[in-house]
Amino acid sequence: HRQKYNKSKSENHLAGNGKLVLLGGPCVAESEKLCLEIAEYLIGLCAELDIQYVFKASYDKANRSSGSSRRGPGLKKGLEYLAAVKEKFNIQ
Repeated sequence: HRQKYNKSKSENHLAGNGKLVLLGGPCVAESEKLCLEIAEYLIGLCAELDIQYVFKASYDKANRSSGSSRRGPGLKKGLEYLAAVKEKFNIQ
């Protein structure tokens, strides 16, 4: 049984004014260069499709299937990567 979406409670928190919004980026922010490349590509694609874009990347991926998998750059470096994307492209 599906629950009905109660728009009135969430109205002030909607993005895109009723249009599609893409939240996208690398699963893990492995490097600033990778984040910038992916953001640049998705910004261009979303502009062509008239879709709002929000960049997203994890800097500490603790939910890996293997405890030995790389988790990401950590908080300090990860926030630097996210800030670089925001500064270069003026996006969220």
